[in-house]
Amino acid sequence: MTTPVFSDPIPLSQPIKHGDTEITSLTLRKPQPGEMRGLQLSTLQVGDFDQHIKLIPRIAQPLITEQDVAAMDACDFADCVDTIVGFLLHSRQRALLQTA
Repeated sequence: MTTPVFSDPIPLSQPIKHGDTEITSLTLRKPQPGEMRGLQLSTLQVGDFDQHIKLIPRIAQPLITEQDVAAMDACDFADCVDTIVGFLLHSRQRALLQTA
């Protein structure tokens, strides 16, 4: 079993509210294949909104819902999507981006 890989905390410009609790940042874990069940890798890699709305709650800490993700600030959502797309890059693709 591999060691989980986590993102740096992603600060939210618009906190997510759960009752009296405000979530001001999210940490995402690199998804494992089982967590992407029912989703298409190719559409995740190009930032498909619906696919990411389903995936983010599966890998976010603290726990949030699909409804929370759908109501997120657009810039906060984009930051989460960018993080996930980065997780899904093969090491060769990542190296090419860093040298470009």
